[in-house]
Amino acid sequence: MEQRLTDEERLTLKTGAFGAVFLVSNADPGVLGVLRESLAASGALADASGTVKEALTSGPLPRLPRDSQLEIESVVLPALRQSVRILQEKSPQDVEAYRSLVLTAADRVARAHDGVAPAEAVAIDQIRGALAEPA
Repeated sequence: MEQRLTDEERLTLKTGAFGAVFLVSNADPGVLGVLRESLAASGALADASGTVKEALTSGPLPRLPRDSQLEIESVVLPALRQSVRILQEKSPQDVEAYRSLVLTAADRVARAHDGVAPAEAVAIDQIRGALAEPA
């Protein structure tokens, strides 16, 4: 049975999803790729449905650190783990959709400009790990 998400829970899902895109984009920064990456990510995130779509399209945008990759990781990876826990508890049918959506968006961002750079591949692996089933 699906339960309604709180504003805080929706922001956590949004922080994880948008943050994952930012984490990959920031892993191999470049001015020329930013527009392509943004379009690639928005296309993937637009495919959301149900509870995930509601979370990603309502409320304020998340505040993400911009100073270093480590700071971004310290916010985004825990948000992804918590997002999976929230969905497992409140909307279990959406867990796999959220995982798939986030990984697809991250992959599209990485491939949007000159293929997947090694740093982007590392970021995607971190995201995949954070989205894995909690032990």
